[in-house]
Amino acid sequence: MKIIVPIKQVPETSNVKMDPETGTVIRAGVETVVNPLDLYALETAIVLKERFGGTVTVLSMGPPQANKALKEAVAMGCDEAILVSDRKFGGSDTWATSYTLAQAIKKIGAYDLIIAGERATDGDTAQVGPGIASWLDIPVATYVARIEGVVDTRISLERLVEDGYQILSLPLPCLMTVVKEIASPRLPTLDCKIRARQMQIPVYSTENMELEPASLGLKGSPTKVVKIDTPKVTRGGTVVKAGDDEAVVSAVNELMTFLEAKGIL
Repeated sequence: MKIIVPIKQVPETSNVKMDPETGTVIRAGVETVVNPLDLYALETAIVLKERFGGTVTVLSMGPPQANKALKEAVAMGCDEAILVSDRKFGGSDTWATSYTLAQAIKKIGAYDLIIAGERATDGDTAQVGPGIASWLDIPVATYVARIEGVVDTRISLERLVEDGYQILSLPLPCLMTVVKEIASPRLPTLDCKIRARQMQIPVYSTENMELEPASLGLKGSPTKVVKIDTPKVTRGGTVVKAGDDEAVVSAVNELMTFLEAKGIL
């Protein structure tokens, strides 16, 4: 079984900042990590490789420093890694990103399964995985929580929905996005860390991929950010400081009166 896992390098959650001019995430000079939800996709792929044999190829679209994320994936147990990188890809929205990644997957060649994380923690759209499936014209299942098995050319799985689980059987090749319930990401091993450090990661760019220039980067992104604003949360309330026993009794009485007025008691 040949499995492909697209991953993303994202800013640490506390460091996400937006460019008010372009409406894109500012990544320069920001500490980055592997998108936490992609770790579950990586673990799922590695487990399937261990059960059924085959290889796991991880790819990431981003600047050269995304090599760090790819090598972390190899250290977990992935076999191959590919960086999709070109200045012309900068500013891509989910449409342009999924298009570029789909073309990279076509360049890789034949595959059986693509496994992606549920969403990225910076954009939080959950659109890129299904977008890749659309460009490749293959079946897709989102929010997969369990894989039952693979028989011949079909994969059986459970998909998390609002009122429970949906059982599906999809033909291969297909794409799935997975949720946290599916696996517990493993720690890297020493042997895999050594292999990752020594690995030379190939780069896919506009020079060696078949791409439509009009579909790339900021110019090829139909999503336009009109306004960026930080929501302000204002909560009215009363702060009661109880410094002695008498103040504590007064504070409790005040709380009881408040709860009674709200109809809670």
